[in-house]
Amino acid sequence: MKNTGECSKCQSTDIVRISGYAGPSAIGNYVPLSEISTLRAVGVTRFLCLACGFSEEWVEKRIDLEDIRKRYQK
Repeated sequence: MKNTGECSKCQSTDIVRISGYAGPSAIGNYVPLSEISTLRAVGVTRFLCLACGFSEEWVEKRIDLEDIRKRYQK
């Protein structure tokens, strides 16, 4: 959906982009980069089809992917 603008399940173009964030009290859509705080977190953007409800999640920034790699890859 992110790349085509079309739902891969129903082919609708009625798609919304919902930005990811790390909010207070650990709410939001994110990947934590620290065990003690959401101050270090990467937002995960959600693309949602309003016709069928299918969704995809994406980390959109290359630098964020590198930060996740450093934190989680062994």
